[in-house]
Amino acid sequence: MKTPLASLLEAGPSALGTWISLGDPVVTEMASEFGFDWLLIDLEHGGFTEAAVLGNLQAVRHPATSPIVRVPKLDPALIARMLDRGAHGVMVPHISSPDEARALVSATRYTPHGERGYSRTVRAYGYGRRIPEDAASYRCVVMAQIENLAGVNHVEEIAAVDGVDVLFVGPADLTHDLAVRGAADRYEASLLRVACAAREHGKAAGILARNLKDIPHLKAIGYRVFALDSDIGLLRKGYECTVEARNLL
Repeated sequence: MKTPLASLLEAGPSALGTWISLGDPVVTEMASEFGFDWLLIDLEHGGFTEAAVLGNLQAVRHPATSPIVRVPKLDPALIARMLDRGAHGVMVPHISSPDEARALVSATRYTPHGERGYSRTVRAYGYGRRIPEDAASYRCVVMAQIENLAGVNHVEEIAAVDGVDVLFVGPADLTHDLAVRGAADRYEASLLRVACAAREHGKAAGILARNLKDIPHLKAIGYRVFALDSDIGLLRKGYECTVEARNLL
């Protein structure tokens, strides 16, 4: 039982997604119409309550699009609820050590491979109509965010953890953390180190790209899972273009 994004990662090509932050299922449904490989539903910084996640998951109608939920922290109970509701995977911020990476994987997998509780009547299994034959072998997509110097310093060990699929850089947090530690000049080297660790251990390196022009360079150094901007960012850019019309009046 594989989700579209899991199959894509296994096959090897790049995957394109975008960030969903507004919390409105209409926006999520609109984004899913464009055939993104994945959509990130952001519970960390987005305008979502936990209760609102279900409607946004239901709004992802394109059969080739995988909804991924970013939870605010490494919380096994919350991770399990997101997967039960039908998320195809989870992203967890600030993974800084292999122990945290192992705890993340464990939260997504059933016994004997993890600690996730098993229910056959959840939305993920069609409310009991699509029960997996071997639940123990079920795997969702696991994205570990590398967002600080500690994560970069341990990225090879994190990448070696079985069950981590994507090492996903959070550019804003990583830039900030490096700056406050007097290591701002190490950002580009950190990006390269994450990509090398992912490649060495058969994982994918991912990143949020705010502009299309950034993607060729990132792809050249080894990144292949991209989130292109966010619903808020894309809406803002649209408004910025619109207000330029004032100069024509």
